[in-house]
Amino acid sequence: MKNHLPLIDKEGEVRELKEEDFVLMRPAEEVLPLSLLKTLGIRGPQKAPTKQKITIRLSQEVVDAFRATGKHWQSRMDCAMKNWLKEHSPHDVKP
Repeated sequence: MKNHLPLIDKEGEVRELKEEDFVLMRPAEEVLPLSLLKTLGIRGPQKAPTKQKITIRLSQEVVDAFRATGKHWQSRMDCAMKNWLKEHSPHDVKP
């Protein structure tokens, strides 16, 4: 393995990075432990089925009710809608 220049000098200053330094760099998701990634709020790949990110406008009453349930309120909202679809059709709803 080739010896590389240290990134920090004796005075604690970070040296200017060179092209060969950038070649060695890897994404945080590849090198950091999962526990640290979670602490930093960096998510890994979703488990199947992958959810789709969308923008939706909901009544304040609905949003407040689900947010009041605490963390993961959006997942509970998704679950509630999936349960509703088991017995209903979106075509039956009249706004």
